[in-house]
Amino acid sequence: MVPLHDLLEGSPCPQELEAVIAAADQALRCWEPVWTDFMEGGLREGAEQMLASLAELDQASWGGFPGAERRRLLLQRREAALPATGTPSGLVGLEISGNFLFDRAECGDFRSGLLAVGVRPGDLGDIWLRGDRGAQAIITTTQAGPLDGTGARVRSVEVRLDVRPLEQLQLPAERQPRRFQTVEASLRLDAVASAGFGLARNRMVEKILQGKVRLNWQPISRPSRLLRTGDRVQLEGRGELRLEAVESTRRERWRIAILRC
Repeated sequence: MVPLHDLLEGSPCPQELEAVIAAADQALRCWEPVWTDFMEGGLREGAEQMLASLAELDQASWGGFPGAERRRLLLQRREAALPATGTPSGLVGLEISGNFLFDRAECGDFRSGLLAVGVRPGDLGDIWLRGDRGAQAIITTTQAGPLDGTGARVRSVEVRLDVRPLEQLQLPAERQPRRFQTVEASLRLDAVASAGFGLARNRMVEKILQGKVRLNWQPISRPSRLLRTGDRVQLEGRGELRLEAVESTRRERWRIAILRC
């Protein structure tokens, strides 16, 4: 049996991780690979660190394409033969088609629309926009079947849902890690994130207030929050900033070394 109490000790999200531990326990007892539900990056990282202490367990993550933010963990005994890394086991694409020319929607709106028609959060991976024509998503095959050819509502727009093989999706461009420096007058979250993600500062403030920005995977709603070396800023659909170094300049500004990935 997996030592449940020991693994959960000190965890900030024990309820979410209990299901992961149960999957690990099943994989170890049955000697068969087990996929977890989709998890956001912070929870997945916590689960990976937690399970790393189990020497007999092997793990890999996959979200349907290399740059996916939401991923599932593949858990199995180390002695068992692993399938090829990145195997898209049990995943398909979902086309969400509609006319959004006059009612612009964002990824969160599409997610809410899918949840409203009964999609389990754990069965739904990344969602990305397709201009004013709708969006595409990654979803489990078990959840996708009943949705194929049906309709849903996203904001005020009626949409059609069609299942697609993964290879037929027009995936988001894969982000390549990039290091750069910026000099800012302040270490405020809105200032640094604006420079790092290349968005206007007022637009970044809007996203922070809308709850679309996370600091070290935790929701943050204060644009004035001061950042420091080691902090990680996540923006939905745009990846992550990692502050690798912060130093003051002679002109009382801040030179910040950032890794964007």
